[in-house]
Amino acid sequence: MSQRKLADYLGLSPATVSLVINRSVVADSIPAETQERIFAAARKFNYRPNFFARSLRTQRSFTIGVIVPEISEGYAALVLSGIEDHLLREGYFYFVASHRHRADLIDEYPQLFLARSVDGLIAVDTPWHQNLPVPVVTVSGHNMVKGVTNIVLDHERAAEMALEHLVELKHRKIAFIKGQEFSSDTEVRWNAIAEMARRLQLPVCPKLTVQLEGDSSSPQLGYEVTKRLLASREPFSALFAFNDISAMGAILALREAGLQVPKDVSVVGFDDIQSAAFQNPRLTTVRQPLRQMGKIAAETLLRRIRKPADFNKEITVEPELVVRDTTSVAPMEARR
Repeated sequence: MSQRKLADYLGLSPATVSLVINRSVVADSIPAETQERIFAAARKFNYRPNFFARSLRTQRSFTIGVIVPEISEGYAALVLSGIEDHLLREGYFYFVASHRHRADLIDEYPQLFLARSVDGLIAVDTPWHQNLPVPVVTVSGHNMVKGVTNIVLDHERAAEMALEHLVELKHRKIAFIKGQEFSSDTEVRWNAIAEMARRLQLPVCPKLTVQLEGDSSSPQLGYEVTKRLLASREPFSALFAFNDISAMGAILALREAGLQVPKDVSVVGFDDIQSAAFQNPRLTTVRQPLRQMGKIAAETLLRRIRKPADFNKEITVEPELVVRDTTSVAPMEARR
């Protein structure tokens, strides 16, 4: 099937088919319905444009670099799935590199991607300071760098929803699990929590504030810091964890201490990963639209590749509180 035969089949001009198939900037002016017809016909007849001719004509490689801390169940995997969905739909190939929080790799990988002629780069939960000659989009990046678009969550709203939920359930002594120091969201989220606690006149007790340590994505980290909280013997009726993975580890530590969730201690997670709804009990959490954030990052990057001067420095997405089974009214003695 040639491009001309494909155009004849659709009753369109070869130029229109070429613009859509090759993702030309001008293709944005072609109705979405027409574009979908063209892609459907291309799939039906297994039509593929000549990659090398396409690259020479557009001066693009149609390849994207993606940098993540690691790939496992949770945050990065969900964001990556959203990125993947959009890039595959748009006919882009992509490389993925995991830096494992090593500063040398965070500096080195962008240069390796550039050497492979990527058209742009997406960095997920990765500290970003580099000014590159290609468009860059970060997910959960909080540094304002020239030429970079940051996709961020409204952490103030997230803290407000979680803490107001616990206050409505009569909780006053709340334990907090902060994220690792290397996580891009740790400082921003903690500042939002501290400010919202001040507004709600909630005490933030240093003895009830612990921080995850280590670069593992295992519930073990949440388990270990919750054991420390319990060892302090400072009473608390609720726990707000940095993410769902650490919340799962916290619940195990509470159970081993003879405490029931949520009868004795309520637990709130963060992210709403896929397994959160299938825990026992099902986890109450602050949902980040992680898959959607990945999709927005990919859409934004491809739009910037087509129109380099047209971009926002920051795009904010909204959280959602998902109330399930790990939160309930505080025990009477805790309220007293």
